[in-house]
Amino acid sequence: MLLAQLLDRAGTGVWAAACVLYFTFVIGLDAGQVGLLLGASGVAGIAGSPLAGHLADRFPVRSLLIGAHLLRLGTLCLMLVVTDFALLLLVVAVTHLGDRGAKTLEMLFATRVAGDRRATYQALSRSSANAGYALGAGLAAIGLAVGTRGAYQVLILADALSFLVVAALVWRTKEPRGRGLVVPPAGPAEATGPAGPAEATGPAAAARGPWRDRGYLRFVLLDIPMHLDDSILGIGIPLWLVGRTEAPHELIPAFLVVNTVLVVLLQLQVSARVETARQAAGAVALYGVATFACCALLAGAGAGGVWGASAALLAAAVLATAAELVRSVSSWELAVRLAPKEARASYLGVAGMAQSVQKSAGPLLLTGVVMAAGPAGWLALGTAVAGLSLVQRRSSLRRLDRLERLERTPPVPAASG
Repeated sequence: MLLAQLLDRAGTGVWAAACVLYFTFVIGLDAGQVGLLLGASGVAGIAGSPLAGHLADRFPVRSLLIGAHLLRLGTLCLMLVVTDFALLLLVVAVTHLGDRGAKTLEMLFATRVAGDRRATYQALSRSSANAGYALGAGLAAIGLAVGTRGAYQVLILADALSFLVVAALVWRTKEPRGRGLVVPPAGPAEATGPAGPAEATGPAAAARGPWRDRGYLRFVLLDIPMHLDDSILGIGIPLWLVGRTEAPHELIPAFLVVNTVLVVLLQLQVSARVETARQAAGAVALYGVATFACCALLAGAGAGGVWGASAALLAAAVLATAAELVRSVSSWELAVRLAPKEARASYLGVAGMAQSVQKSAGPLLLTGVVMAAGPAGWLALGTAVAGLSLVQRRSSLRRLDRLERLERTPPVPAASG
């Protein structure tokens, strides 16, 4: 699975680096059309996670994951021949739908295979994913340097080929028996426990589904700002450097290098310290602290001159990466542990929406609100994320308490005739 993920992310890295230029110089779209294309794909991606989770409750996860990879293979091949904007809009949207669905199914499948070693797998997963993105970006750089229509088409075919190979690797990976996401109900006592009717956590919650479980939806809603490190690192810091500081533009690639190296070196060590659900809940508060410190450095970077701004921006990139290291293990662990065992797949599909929503709304929040407000905008963002992280921590611990009480409650004997 880790090799499959590395190849998947390498292909995705190729496409991410080349897609905007391909749409602009090969297809001939203007900036507005490219923006609409990418925006529509982001909206489609939001639906990918819950759809994948819903299907995973009814069909084998491995088969669905293979299908998602083959769907992306087909749509990418269509991009080689589709030039009409309306059709291209549909193809790109379906591609991103399959992409987000595949990532959710990938984590569901890994949850089954890894079992209680989820944190370790997540660490290895993050390391292999970052290595894959770096490899893909390097391959894309070669094609972009050539710059011909044929070179762009080769990059698309390389991405499509990666999905074909990944589908074959998943097909060769066996799903363990008896360790699925759906387990039999523990007993009728869980349906009416201390959680109360508004936030049932046993079979009652599973029967109602994630969309009617207010406690879990609260977790997913609060998890959206816990993914803002992605937009801060990829969009906020580079644009702030260009628009509000005296730091050299050549510093921008260093942010990606810092992020990749630190994730590869430290992810396993961070994961070793977050092995239980309660530790994951505590780590959410650390996410808020790291994000606030990152935003504070960005707020003051503009007043530091060339060297001061450069140092502040690099330190902010380190702190954004620290937040990512914590979030990558705490978010999924809580998503798994806070979901009823009887319907984890559908619940985790809804949890996957947090990242998709952030990818769509995060850039708009940073460019349209935070950076428009100047340094005060960064301070407000950091304060808000830190405060929400404490709310998320408290809410998660309360739900964990309810789950533990339900597990300790003995099942009610069935009534005799």
